[in-house]
Amino acid sequence: MGQIHFRNVRVIDGSGAAPYAGEVLVEGNRIVEAGPRVRAAAGAQTIDGAGATLMPGLVESHSHLSFLDTPDLESLGYVPVEEHLLRTLKNARRMLDQGFTSCVSAAAAKPRLDVVLRNAIDAGDHPGPRTLAATPELTVSGGLGDVNLWHMQRSTFALVCNGADEFRKTAREMVREGVDTLKINPSGDEFVPHARANQTVMTEAEIAAVCDVAHAHGKAIAAHARSAGAVKLCVKHGVQRIYHATLCDDEALQALVDARDRVFVAPTIGITIATLYEAGPWGLTTEAAEAMGMKLELDAAIANMKKLKAAGVRVLPGGDYGFAWNPIGRNARDLQHFVERLGHTPLEAIHAATALGGQMMGRSDLGLVRAGALADLLLVDGDPSQDVSILQDAQRLLGIMKDGRFHKDPRR
Repeated sequence: MGQIHFRNVRVIDGSGAAPYAGEVLVEGNRIVEAGPRVRAAAGAQTIDGAGATLMPGLVESHSHLSFLDTPDLESLGYVPVEEHLLRTLKNARRMLDQGFTSCVSAAAAKPRLDVVLRNAIDAGDHPGPRTLAATPELTVSGGLGDVNLWHMQRSTFALVCNGADEFRKTAREMVREGVDTLKINPSGDEFVPHARANQTVMTEAEIAAVCDVAHAHGKAIAAHARSAGAVKLCVKHGVQRIYHATLCDDEALQALVDARDRVFVAPTIGITIATLYEAGPWGLTTEAAEAMGMKLELDAAIANMKKLKAAGVRVLPGGDYGFAWNPIGRNARDLQHFVERLGHTPLEAIHAATALGGQMMGRSDLGLVRAGALADLLLVDGDPSQDVSILQDAQRLLGIMKDGRFHKDPRR
């Protein structure tokens, strides 16, 4: 199999180390050598980067590829599954176009959408990021995602369960259908009047039932856990991916620190910022969002994430994109949020969105530019280690390689 030789590039290797001037050699779907100089075989294809930056592909830690940028939850339920799949495939391509070569799904909008998408991408039938497929969000009656009315059955991105036995049965059915991740909603959200962000709405028995199924079948568990109580129960029962964790108290923070070798935290501040300051055209003013408590929650999230990062907890970007005012395709904004709001340096934000993202994907060979790593690479016009915002401009992504193959060939 032929080699691809990148030369005259600035290498950001994803580890958090400073960039270096160097070369990278790819063969098949692997990086075989990276350093100041590499030894390419005769006949290798050479790509002169002309000083551009070569870095790992981005990993979205909280993707919703089947969310359709709707202004409300119930609109997702009105889309027939056939059209929904086509639009999900389009979102997957959009994400790859933006430099995201891997996605950790945080929920599918319908039970098998993620599974079908993942399989189509893995088979090479459609371009998109490698994806860990999730269930819809398993929630309780009245919890986040339950959009039913007493007089009308409606649906969105959730499956409503009540009691440990219902959660256990639904989790087993989703395992049967081929998901990688079971997603639960143990807490509410500020825009849900009957289940607010500080409320823990699943019982411990319900959380434990889903976790027991996941552990028995070797599946990951992800949780929408804004409240301190939800975070503590999730850590206790072995949830690996804790989304939000915004309203942690000292006890919840300590639980996350004690479990830092096995948990990942993604605060998803992107959706909160967009809701506070960019949702006006859809009727949600900044004043209304503040009245719902979102500014207080954002402030709490910023303070708590700084504490978790300082204590060595893996905190990852991923902003809950897929809503009208926080649309899919702008996901790289979260790296800028990490720099501007959470105090990361650009290299720390890139490390969180590459190497730590690879760890969340369960792969030590993903998100790094080093010998033996998967050849997921971006060739970037400019230096993201100085200005991470340039990663939001797809035109500055000169080359996009996934699994050793160019999705966007810089020679063209």
